[in-house]
Amino acid sequence: MQRVEADKLDMGVGIFKSVPGVRRTPFFRVSLMVIRADKDGALHRASTTWSALNGQTRTSLPPNSSHQQLIDKHLAKTRVVWQRGVVVNLLDTKIALVEADEGIAIIPSFGLPACGNRKVVMSRLIDPVVNLEFHQISNRGKKLPPGADEFSAFLETCIARWAGGAGVL
Repeated sequence: MQRVEADKLDMGVGIFKSVPGVRRTPFFRVSLMVIRADKDGALHRASTTWSALNGQTRTSLPPNSSHQQLIDKHLAKTRVVWQRGVVVNLLDTKIALVEADEGIAIIPSFGLPACGNRKVVMSRLIDPVVNLEFHQISNRGKKLPPGADEFSAFLETCIARWAGGAGVL
């Protein structure tokens, strides 16, 4: 975001808040999932309600992360009380901590492929289902360079193909 705002980057793709001067174009949508250590006898369910997280210890991202702010908002909205676990900066670290049975984690579904080689179980969070929008961002006052639209279309097609095959979308 800072590089787009400073004209050091023509565009970016990610989860971004609305900011004056930056154009956000929806790119694709993912949902929030909960992951748990895959212990003997662990429940393997397709979905989990937010209320089922009550009392759990969870690893999280720093409070200034837009992902974490969305998660915290829904935890508060659903009145889920949880135990604060380790705060980390990277999705892979969250997954590794869950595998080590240091708590649960709430992650975007684009993290599912990173869980594939880990001993964790995943389920979609419901009641409510919470989606995250990925956007393409660019400086509102600047025209994108030639080829940017073609690159965006190519990237969107590749992401849709990858995400569809990985069960992310």
